[in-house]
Amino acid sequence: MTATETLKQIRDKEYDKMLTLLYGADRLDAQRQRYTKLTESFISLYGDLEVSLFSVPGRSEISGNHTDHNNGKVLAAAVDIDIIAVAYKSGDSVIRVKSEGYKEDVVDIKIKNPSKFRKNSSSAIIAGVCDALEIKGYACGGFLACTTSDVLTGSGLSSSAAFEVMCGNIISHFYNNGKIPAIELAKAGKYSENVYFGKPCGLMDQTACAHGGFSYIDFEHNDTPMVDKMNFDLSGCGYSLGIVNTGGNHADLTEDYASVPKEMYTCANLLGRNVLREVDEADFISRIAYLRGLAGDRAIMRAMHFFRENDRVENQRAALKDGDIDCFLRLAAESGNSSFKFLQNIYTNKNISEQGLSLALAVSERMGVVCRVHGGGFAGTIQAFVPNDKRDGYKKALESIFGADSCMFLNVRPYGAISFDSDKIYEGAAV
Repeated sequence: MTATETLKQIRDKEYDKMLTLLYGADRLDAQRQRYTKLTESFISLYGDLEVSLFSVPGRSEISGNHTDHNNGKVLAAAVDIDIIAVAYKSGDSVIRVKSEGYKEDVVDIKIKNPSKFRKNSSSAIIAGVCDALEIKGYACGGFLACTTSDVLTGSGLSSSAAFEVMCGNIISHFYNNGKIPAIELAKAGKYSENVYFGKPCGLMDQTACAHGGFSYIDFEHNDTPMVDKMNFDLSGCGYSLGIVNTGGNHADLTEDYASVPKEMYTCANLLGRNVLREVDEADFISRIAYLRGLAGDRAIMRAMHFFRENDRVENQRAALKDGDIDCFLRLAAESGNSSFKFLQNIYTNKNISEQGLSLALAVSERMGVVCRVHGGGFAGTIQAFVPNDKRDGYKKALESIFGADSCMFLNVRPYGAISFDSDKIYEGAAV
């Protein structure tokens, strides 16, 4: 279908059923306008070509803060804010992506050298995703795309992971009949970010964005993590998932992020293992005195966080399956306290006067709301499990400090990386 025909169908409300499935009836008008504007942008930039629509959600880490990179366990949920794309299959080797608010990226995927792309750039991500997929034997080719995202940069909701998975998602549907498994899209995103973009991330963000839903993810075997989707209705238990954006930016925090896995790896290596998942916790505890002089105290505390956080994830998984919301929330609070005291990713030591996360946590706790750092930490957002009857008061209190629209309430989205038309949502391969 041409871009003009797609635009007419969107305006004529023929996409309303699919948009309601993805975003809910209360956001239908806004999403119809959003897709209309993006399709108009595509036509203006690239012309009236045959197009498809794509969507990849952001994600919220529920528990398992900074454990995935050491083959740990995580609870995560895809949420109903996303990156969307209008795209055309060009059939050549050039990918052109115009993201709203940014310059157009032009990438020739025949170039497979990370040094040819600027670090920390979206062009590097695009090239890296294609390289990773081709290494795995998947077909890749060129496309033209316009994208827009309401997954805020630096929000801890994985804007970069969603963009990475989107690149693979388009490649999957255009050149592989939509058959690239969600986990392969995730791994391509991680490879791109590690090798091309220059950030030593784990695999959790991309996995949650690619799969959708509320998921338990066990990274014991990092190349083939075990994913268990669970049906859990937080709102039905009387709570809303709140995210508070404190205004901090992740742009200069790569060194802080890198220090977490690095220090955990150091502890594991000193005990003859590659990652902490391979280390016996009792052996680790018995050798703390030995580790102090070689790894430092902070590294030891971060390792201690890893072991206990893994246990918490298992217990929270069980609590959700049993419908025990009180147990789940108690463990969520413990997770937040451990991140603050032992993992120490609530603020950067480079600027100790700015502690937006600490302040948001303090205000939330004062209001009796269970809360924790969200995502990578050091800046950005906190997560709060807010009683439904406290939503308005909580939002008003936090926005009086961090500004209008700094507090949002999200729903868990059952769909991961998809393409869709007016009649159907097309998900990738399940395994």
